[in-house]
Amino acid sequence: MSASPHSLELLAPARTAAIGIAAVNHGADAVYIGGPGFGARHNAGNTVADIERLARHAHRYDARVFVTLNTILRDDELETARRLAWQVHEAGADALIVQDMGLLMLDLPPLQLHASTQCDIRTPEKARFLQDAGFSQIVVARELTLDQVRAVAAVLDRAALEFFIHGALCVAYSGQCYISHAHTGRSANRGDCSQACRLPYEVLDGQGRIVAHQKHVLSVKDNDQSGNLRALVDAGVRSFKIEGRYKDLAYVKNITGHYRRLLDQLLEERPDLGRASGGTTRLFFTPDPERSYNRGRTDYFVNGRQQDIGAFDTPQHAGLPLGWVQKTAADHLEVELHEGVAVLNNGDTLTYFDLQRELRGFRVNTAEAVGGQRWRAFPNEPMAAFKDLRKGVELSRSRDMAWERLMESDRTAERRIGVDLALIETPTGLALQVRDEDGHSAYVERPHERQAARDPVRAEATIRDALGKLGNTLFAARDIVVQPLERNRPGFWPAALLNALRRDGIAALEQARADAWTRLPRAIPVAPPARYPGDSLSYLANVYNHAAQRFYLQHGVQVVEAAYESHEETGAASLMITKHCVRYSLSLCPKQTRGVTGVQGTIKAEPLQLVNGKERLTLQFDCKACEMHVVGRIKRTVMNEVAAQPLRFYRHRAKTAPAG
Repeated sequence: MSASPHSLELLAPARTAAIGIAAVNHGADAVYIGGPGFGARHNAGNTVADIERLARHAHRYDARVFVTLNTILRDDELETARRLAWQVHEAGADALIVQDMGLLMLDLPPLQLHASTQCDIRTPEKARFLQDAGFSQIVVARELTLDQVRAVAAVLDRAALEFFIHGALCVAYSGQCYISHAHTGRSANRGDCSQACRLPYEVLDGQGRIVAHQKHVLSVKDNDQSGNLRALVDAGVRSFKIEGRYKDLAYVKNITGHYRRLLDQLLEERPDLGRASGGTTRLFFTPDPERSYNRGRTDYFVNGRQQDIGAFDTPQHAGLPLGWVQKTAADHLEVELHEGVAVLNNGDTLTYFDLQRELRGFRVNTAEAVGGQRWRAFPNEPMAAFKDLRKGVELSRSRDMAWERLMESDRTAERRIGVDLALIETPTGLALQVRDEDGHSAYVERPHERQAARDPVRAEATIRDALGKLGNTLFAARDIVVQPLERNRPGFWPAALLNALRRDGIAALEQARADAWTRLPRAIPVAPPARYPGDSLSYLANVYNHAAQRFYLQHGVQVVEAAYESHEETGAASLMITKHCVRYSLSLCPKQTRGVTGVQGTIKAEPLQLVNGKERLTLQFDCKACEMHVVGRIKRTVMNEVAAQPLRFYRHRAKTAPAG
C-alpha cells in the first residue's frame, strides 16, 4: 500500500507538474495528477514528460505520484488507455487512480491501483471487495460519518483508507450524477461535467407553489475537515486527500501548507505514527484556508447530518470581510476597512450582495489611502454599473493582490531532509561520512597532504562552516562531527577541498537515495476471484465496455446493465443520488417537524420540482435511506447528437462468463 498502517499521507492535487512540484515542496507526501488522457478533468491533462519531471522531483523526498486514469471508457479507448498506463509507469508514476474495472482485465504495468472516488464506495462490503480485487488504496465516499468510516477501516487488512479532507464537494455521490450528460451530452463520468448543481432553481411543491426562489439548492459549501483530523486518524484514515485538480498554484500552496502543519502537530502527539515521505517543510507564510477560493466551510456528514451545508445564495467565492461603503461618487467609492485589515491594493477584487442577495463584484484599478482605516477605490467599470452599491453596504475581498504576489513567489516554503556529517582525517587526506534521517548513507574520500593548524579551534570552525553550506541542496545539517588524526587538533584544510568533499558527499547521498527508491508493490487479487456484493448491476454501476462487463461476471454478478452514457435509459431516471436533502435544508423534512404543534402531519416527503429556464427536474425523497433522488429524462437532442456505444445485450443474464 502507499500509506502504511503506521504512516499518514497528505495527498495533494496538481493541475500541472509545476503545481505538483510546489505541492511536494509545501509538504505533500503524494500528489495526484492527470496524464495525457482519461483523467476525469477535461482541461487538466499533462504530458508523459510532465509526469516524469514531477516524479523525479517527488522521489527525491520519497514522495509519490499517482496518475488519474479514472473516466469510464468505451471499447475503442481501452487499448489507448493501456498504452498510456505503460507510458506513465515508465515515466516513474507510482500508482493509477482507477474507476473503470475494465482496466483490470488488461495487460497493465505493475503499478499500484487506487480506487477512485468515482467508484462510489459507501459500504464495508464494497471496500473489501475492491481490496480483494487488487486495489491498494480505497477512497471512501465523502458522505460517510465517522462511524461509517470506522466500519470500512475495520474490514481492510491490506489496503489503505483514503478520505477527502478539503475542497469542493460534488453534491451527488461520486459517480452517481448524470444530469450533465442528460442535458448537454457532457458526461461527468468522462470528465466533462457541466455543473448543473451550481445553477439557481425555482423550487416548487406539488401544487406549483414556490418554496424557494432562484436559490442554488444543489450547491453545497466546501469541505473542511481541519477540526476532525484526529478523529479521522482514530477511525482508520491514513491518506488525507485535498480536492482541486483545477485549482491554481496559490490554492495548492496554501491548503497543502495548512494541512501539513496540522498533521505535523498531530504526529508530534502520536509517536506510533510517522510521515509517509521524507524531510521537514518550513513555511515562510501563515496558511489560511479562508484566503483561497471557497464557498464557505462544512465538515459535511462526518459528524452526522447538518442543516447548514448549502451554499444556496451563491456558488461563487465571496471572499473575506473587508469593510463597508462609506461614500459613493461618480468614479469611485470610499471604504472603511475593518479593524485588523491593513490595506487595499490595486487589482483587488471586491464583492457584495445586492438587494436580491445576488453576489456582485468589481476589480479595483487604483486604491488610495485617505486616512485612518478609510480608503478610496476607483473601480474598473463605471460606478453606475454596480447595482445597489451604496453607503453602508458590506464589502468582502475575494482577490487580495498582496496575498497573490506572496503566493507566486519562490520563497513560500522549503523542504529539507536532515543529515549528519562526519569529517574524518585519514593518513592520506580526508573522508566524509554522510547519513540522512531516513537511514541512507554515503562515504567519499579525497587525498590531500595534511597541514597542522596554528589555531585548532578556528580550523574546526572553518570545517563546520564549509560542511554546513547545504543551501542549494535538499538537505539540512543536523550534526557535524570532526574526527582529527590528533586528539582535539584538526588539521588545516583548504576551503576548496572541504567544499569539493561536501559536494561529493551530498551527490553520493542523493545517488544512494535514488538507488534505494523502490516502486510501491502491486497488490495481488485473491483467488478464486472475490465475489461482488450483489448479483445485478444497473446503469448506476457505470459499465461502459465489454472488459468491465467480463470483470463483473467473473466476480459473480449475474446481470450487468449498460452505463447511462449508452442511452438505454430513455425514460425518467435518477440523474443524481445525493445524501444532501433539499427538504431538510429548507426545514421541511417530516422528521424535523414531528411533534411541533400546528405542523405535525401537514408536511410529507412529497416530490418537489426544480426549474431553471426550460429545464425541469423532480426531487424524490427516500426517507428510509435518508437520500434524495433528482429525477429527469435524457434530452432527445442529446440522444440524436451524441454518439452512444450500444451495449443492449448487457441486460440479459449471462450463463457463463466470457473468457478474458
